[in-house]
Amino acid sequence: MPKLTVVDRSGDETTIDAREGVTVMEAIRDNGFEELLALCGGCCSCATCHVFVDADWIGRTGAPGEDENDLLDSSDHRGPLSRLSCQVSLTPALDGLRVTIAPED
Repeated sequence: MPKLTVVDRSGDETTIDAREGVTVMEAIRDNGFEELLALCGGCCSCATCHVFVDADWIGRTGAPGEDENDLLDSSDHRGPLSRLSCQVSLTPALDGLRVTIAPED
């Protein structure tokens, strides 16, 4: 069971257990982090699940696809560590992943 560390907007850090195969967004949402809105439910049609992946992990999460890139471009807070959490699936290789919930647009 992969562990995921989530830093909320106030800087509080929480490590949660997540099921293998769920997305980072699902793991965050299902563990009660209300500030991650995920309005589209993981369909990659909004950017309300925007997170910053820790620099040590960004290379392991893969590159954003074209649709994800377009949505991230709509955010005032996009940076080199930005990902939509609905597009990152948790695997054993991502055990220990650390993400920070991006500011709301």
